[in-house]
Amino acid sequence: MPKSKRNKQVTLSKTKKKGRDHKEAIVNSIKDASEKYSSVYVFSFENMRNQKLKEFREQLKSSSRFFLGSNKVMQVALGRTPSDEIRPGLYKLSKLLRGDAGMVFTNLDKAEVERLFNEFEEFDFARTGTIATEKVDLKEGPLEQFTHEMEPFLRKQGMPVRLNKGVVELVSDYVVCEEGKPLSPEAARILRLLGIKMATFRLHLICRWTPEEFELYIDGPDDSDVEGA
Repeated sequence: MPKSKRNKQVTLSKTKKKGRDHKEAIVNSIKDASEKYSSVYVFSFENMRNQKLKEFREQLKSSSRFFLGSNKVMQVALGRTPSDEIRPGLYKLSKLLRGDAGMVFTNLDKAEVERLFNEFEEFDFARTGTIATEKVDLKEGPLEQFTHEMEPFLRKQGMPVRLNKGVVELVSDYVVCEEGKPLSPEAARILRLLGIKMATFRLHLICRWTPEEFELYIDGPDDSDVEGA
């Protein structure tokens, strides 16, 4: 009987080495980028959509390089203190790499970077757990936007529906979601069917570094620490 590929053993040392090599490659790429590009920005993001970010990166490919992933690895690459930073002042960026954040090294001028990030905005369907931006309720009566084949699926999402002469009908008013509350998996599916987009993928600049200056775009409790360190 042939051996199952599912039972193939992988030595832990090999997987650890692969992970270590990948981290070292990122660190080295960041060090190279710090010499190649004239400035670097730290940015945060909300409602990440990978395909949209990929398109944005491709748009800036000739002038910029993005890094997202492990904040800890990026912090190590930049240096966390003045004594181990790879270029003067870059350790300040590592203090601001928290949560959903990334870096972009670029040769674009400041005004162009600010314009691109400020204008970047992509609307999309919200996922489970996203905070609803508005209340959506459906009134009792026919739901003509849905075909009769959809009736069993809608019922599984908790909607009080039935077929009436081949038309999907809501037998009572139904609240899909409440403003300010997280979306359930069912609500997210229904909103998608209704064509209602509640998620906005945005990028927010946090700070900018050049060999000559360091600039903060945000205000926060730790800003004075970053500036004064």
